[in-house]
Amino acid sequence: DAPEALGWLLDGLRYLGLDWDEGPEVGGDYGPYIQSERLEIYREHGRRLVDTGAAYRCFCTPQRLEEAASERERRGLNPGYDRLCRNLDPAEAGRRAASGEAHTIRFRAPDEGEVRVHDVIRGEITFPNSTLQDAVLLKSDGLPTYHLANVVDDHLMEITHILRGDEWLSSLPLHIHLYRAFGWNPPVMAHLPLILNPTGKGKMSKREERAPDGSIRPVFVRRFRELGYLPEAMINFLALLGWSWDDKTEIMSRQELIERFSLERVNPAPAVFNYDKLDHMNGYYIRQLPVEDLAERLAPFFEAAGMPADRTELLAVAPLIRERITRLSDAPAVADFFFRDELASYPVSDLVPDRGSSEQALTSLERARAVLGEVDFRKEAIEAALRAEAARLGIKTGQMFQPIRVAVCGRKAAPPLFETLEVLGRTKCLRRIEEAIAKLRSAG
Repeated sequence: DAPEALGWLLDGLRYLGLDWDEGPEVGGDYGPYIQSERLEIYREHGRRLVDTGAAYRCFCTPQRLEEAASERERRGLNPGYDRLCRNLDPAEAGRRAASGEAHTIRFRAPDEGEVRVHDVIRGEITFPNSTLQDAVLLKSDGLPTYHLANVVDDHLMEITHILRGDEWLSSLPLHIHLYRAFGWNPPVMAHLPLILNPTGKGKMSKREERAPDGSIRPVFVRRFRELGYLPEAMINFLALLGWSWDDKTEIMSRQELIERFSLERVNPAPAVFNYDKLDHMNGYYIRQLPVEDLAERLAPFFEAAGMPADRTELLAVAPLIRERITRLSDAPAVADFFFRDELASYPVSDLVPDRGSSEQALTSLERARAVLGEVDFRKEAIEAALRAEAARLGIKTGQMFQPIRVAVCGRKAAPPLFETLEVLGRTKCLRRIEEAIAKLRSAG
């Protein structure tokens, strides 16, 4: 309910394209939608349970609760609440509360019998009532616990399906008893499988870690967005955590997921969060984007990296790098040489191809300088001229092209050479080749 956290939640939904037609900022017939604005509703329903005997006032102090729990644990008993106030005379409890004595409201859990619930994913589940605690519903400051707020909100807002993680299974019997105590029919229940860490050991951590290659493994939705995961990929990937359409289909559009998804096909077993699979899927979706769309999505990442680029530049660069990135945030590191006047320093040895020599690299660059100074500066003409020059020199094209690639890009691995030369333009290419020639000469 904190404003900042609420903002993150709503921004995350918008980023994923999960627009809501009722709720915060939109309104609707069942508001207010912020729990802090519904406190009197919860208090009224807490009093209602006390009046019917389904709940009672508890005046135990935190110190007394702690001491009682320690004593019960010492005796080998369940350290939960010992129900000291459960049998207080209701009239006396009412007078004490009216006088201002601090208290909570606890649910009066049944001692005997069992509660049976149908879960869409897990089938019939039976809970013995003997395991239930007299849970706090309203705290001494008048704020509700999740148990009361959840049940009251879902009923009053006419929620039909409760979908939540299976860590809430242990609370299910309490919630069913609360629905019954109010005289309400519970919604359809479905407890989703837990998401495990990439190792498959333990619930997914809320703390960001780094992969073996040093890349960030995000946890929060806003971080996935900041790193350049496409919402299309996120929706597709998340839908497959515990659910499948068949045993082979992995790429599905939003509309296909809507048409195919069913709770009955959700696997109750925990699902491993596989970052490699997400990266692969995100790279696939990046490659499917129209160039105009990709350029638009890349713009803020170049801006954040201190390389503002206009639309024309991005339209030229985007198709050259999309095969080389798995996240939009990868783009500035892959394509920085397009937007910077000066290349980052690189080892002069990178200019020398395998099984080649400095002299050969120098000759290749000198001939490339001459060719690129005259040729029609379009990729087809550039490619034809450089291949012809390699043939004249009697060397393999790779031995000719590596020195040129390193000279203009500052690295061995770069986007397709001829398209890159065309986008960089004659002036920048010739200047960088000249600088590379000087490097080789001074290295001796």
